[in-house]
Formats: sequence, C-alpha cells, structure tokens
Amino acid sequence: QGRVEESGGGLVQSGGPLRLSGSCDASGKALSINTMAWYRQAPGKQRELVAVIDRSVVTHHADSVKGRFIISRAKAANTVYLQMNSLKPEDTAVYYCNVKSMIGIVYWGQGTKVTVSS
Repeated sequence: QGRVEESGGGLVQSGGPLRLSGSCDASGKALSINTMAWYRQAPGKQRELVAVIDRSVVTHHADSVKGRFIISRAKAANTVYLQMNSLKPEDTAVYYCNVKSMIGIVYWGQGTKVTVSS
C-alpha cells in the first residue's frame, strides 16, 4: 500500500513564492511511477489539475498557472515539487499530490493548505 505525503504549504503574501513537496512511499517496496501531479481545491470549488509530470519528464501546466508555477520531480526519491511564484489570492486552496503507478493504481495525499493574502 502506497502513501503520499505533502509539505510546504502555508501563508504567503500576494506576489510571493512557495515550494510544495510531495513524496510517495510504497512501504519499502519498489514502485514504478507513471505520473506525478498536483491538484488543488479552493473552498466551494471542484478539485482541479494544476500540473503533471510523467516518467519522461514531460510536463503540463494549467493555463491559470503557466509562467508562474513549475513542476519537477526527483525520480530516485519518488518526490515531486511545485515551485509557485508570483502567487495570487486566487491560488488559495488545498493542494494535493497525486501519484499514478504504471499498473494504474492512484495514490492521493492528505493535502497541504496554501493561503495567499492580498
């Protein structure tokens, strides 16, 4: 059974940066990861995809964060990062790390809260 943990959330002023980390632990077993992604859910809204990176390090970022957020990963550590720059109040949300294995198993973290003050 895999487990995903996020860290790095917090309170930041508008225009500031924040870096999120998400790591996947498969209880010591080898885990072949296909994609790692960040989603977010703002109060009263549906969860939405922020950015995704696949095993070939091909990335996709949502239009709302392009040019401001960058997703990256450390393969050996099963860790994914989200560097968030020029944060806006509308980026306030709970951010979730999502991991999909090569055999289609999906893991979610508990989420880390990001609050951007104006």
